[in-house]
Formats: sequence, structure tokens, C-alpha cells
Amino acid sequence: MSEHTAIVIGGGIGGLTAAVALHRRGWAVTVLERAAALEPVGAGIGLAPNAQRALDTLGAGDAVRAIAAGQTVGALRLPSGRRLARTDSAAAVRRFGGPVVVAHRADFVALLAARLPAGAVRTGAAATLVDEGDPAPGGRPARVRIGAEECAADLVVGADGIHSAVRRALFPGHPEPRYAGFTAWRFVVPAPDAPFTPHETWGPGGLWGSQPLHDGRVYAYATAALPPGGRAADGDERAELLRRFGDWHHPVPALLAAADPAAVLRNDVRTAAAPPPAFHQGRVALLGDAVHPMTPNLGQGGCQAIEDAVVLAHEAAPDGDLGAALALYTRQRLPRTMEVVRRAQRIGRLTTWRARPACALRAALMAATAFPQGLRRLRPGGTPTAPDLALRSLDGIADWRPPAAT
Repeated sequence: MSEHTAIVIGGGIGGLTAAVALHRRGWAVTVLERAAALEPVGAGIGLAPNAQRALDTLGAGDAVRAIAAGQTVGALRLPSGRRLARTDSAAAVRRFGGPVVVAHRADFVALLAARLPAGAVRTGAAATLVDEGDPAPGGRPARVRIGAEECAADLVVGADGIHSAVRRALFPGHPEPRYAGFTAWRFVVPAPDAPFTPHETWGPGGLWGSQPLHDGRVYAYATAALPPGGRAADGDERAELLRRFGDWHHPVPALLAAADPAAVLRNDVRTAAAPPPAFHQGRVALLGDAVHPMTPNLGQGGCQAIEDAVVLAHEAAPDGDLGAALALYTRQRLPRTMEVVRRAQRIGRLTTWRARPACALRAALMAATAFPQGLRRLRPGGTPTAPDLALRSLDGIADWRPPAAT
């Protein structure tokens, strides 16, 4: 029997997860990454129970949890430090069957790449889709060009990110992702001497988050409602963060004091402008930010890409009907991911509120939702369920389970 080949364009988390999943399914996989090395943009990634269950199907869940920090407790705060809501891992386990864990992206990428055969990842390989192919049995393969080289494959996966060239080639008239109204900063620093509770803090026109990593460092992120394309006047994004967040509660000032200005990442946040016609065409499938970019407000961008990868590999048997498999992939993934996009957008818009009355109303609503007056319903054993309410934004998302193996 001839070998069935798959090319994955993009060596980020979604692309590498797809490569691992397809390799386990029996495909001969090559990953083409345009960067000179697998150096992921970003600092940390939250993996909700839905993503962890997807990784469990690849035999990678325990390894990922071993390099991640579980969120035992967390808090939603105001810049003064006042706590609006709290949650804990027990609440997430009750509601979703597991906790959220946070890993460094570089560690996660290295773990995924190590699960591929030697030579499966080609860096410095900028790929262009030449022909989407015909998925009918015996139909022509898809073709990809890397420089002067041209490669054919039975399946091509476009995992080339928010500015996906593969998406543009498949759907040239589809609108590009639109600016979501805010920009984001990320960095990783050693933990401060004084302990703190993992938190997300909402202030006028932006937010700050501090999440411990498993190795004693802290992943910090922030957003602010600003026009697109902006940068700090002198190129010092740490100074910009100090100006905006330097007087917020502990540990924000300490984390900023420890940050290397050159290591602070800044990116405008973009989101899908409209649902795509499909997640596939011909012998090409799209996944992750290439097809459903979303704001980070639910922490689901990477998680949904991982789901995509596992579902795609589940449906696409190497010797099966690829056209039918990709159509089923679209039917499963398009409505789900676009719903997550919409829900993340709604929360993202709330973070851009600036006016003092609007921010006061937002804080009151958050507190009332998390701790409604008089709510004292208990589970067996007397555990208050109030922390569960702070997790409701992930209902129907974090409780997802991957398709059963066949």
C-alpha cells in the first residue's frame, strides 16, 4: 500500500498538534515552518479541560500537565486590589471535569515537536499553496511550493496563523480578520518575593493578568483599548506598561520592575470578521487562527486549535474518503468555533469600557453574578457553589470531549 502524505503549513501549537495527531493516525507528515526555528510568539498558554482531553487522545495530556501549573485558586480584581470574584480548581473540576493549567508556550511546542519523527519539521521553509487538489478517490494531490521546490501531498493543513496565506488562497474574497479594539502585551519574569493569588484585574479600558508557571516564573499579560498599529513612542513597551499599570495592586509593580524591556511582546488583537465558507476546500483543511482567530478573553485560541487538530485527524483516515472526512470536519468545527469567537468578542468588548460609571456598573454586575446576595446553595459536604458561577463563561466550551477513537 502506498504511503499517504500530509503537509502541515505552520509550526505553532495548532500545526504541531495536527502533525502529531495525523502521524498517530498513520499519515506520513511534514511540518513546514517559515521561521528559522520553532520559537513561538507568546509567553504562556492556558489549557482548559477541553484542550487537555484532546491532548489525552494523543497520549500527551499527562506530559503537558507535568510542565504546567494548575490554578488552585484565582481572583477577579479591581486595580485597587478589591476582589470581585474568586474561583478554585475544585470548582473547575466540578463544572468541567478538570482544572485549567498554564504552560510556557516554548515548553509546549518542544514537547509536541519531540513526538514527531526525526526530520518531520522543516524550519526556514516558507510554503505557498499552488493547487488545492481534488479529494475524490484517485483525484490529483494538493501541491505546495517551498522556494524553487514543489511538493505534492494527499492532505495539506493550513495552520499558518491569523494572516494565513493558505486561507487567502482558498477563499480570496473572504474578509480579513478585523481589529478587536485593543492591543495586548505579554512577558515572563521570575516570581516576586511576596506571594500573590493568580488574578485577572479589570480597570478602565484594559486589564492585567498574572499567572504562575510551574518553574517559579510568572506569565503576565495586559490589554488596553487603543488604536491599531500603535507602539510605545521610544520603543520601550515596558515603560508603556508602567505608565498604564504601574500603580495597580501587587504584584503588578513588582512584575513590571523585573521585566526585560526587550522581552515584552506587543500585538494588536484581531478576530474573525465573518464565518468562513468552510474549514476546507479540495484536499486542504484550515485550523486554528488561520480560520477562526479570536480574542484571548476566554483563553480558548490555542485550545480550539488543539480541538481542531484532534477532530481533523480523527475524521481523516489515510485510506478513507478524504472529501467526506473534510466535509465532516467542517460541519463539526465551524459552528462550534464561531460560537467561541462570538462569546470571546462579547467579553473583549467589556474590557474596553473606560467611563467611570460604566466601569462601576461592570464591577457591580461581576460581583453580583459571582456572589448573588443570599445564594447559599450547598453541594453534598457543604461546599458553596458560588465559585462555580465565575466559570459560567466556559459552559459548553471547557466541558467538550473529543470524538471517541475508532
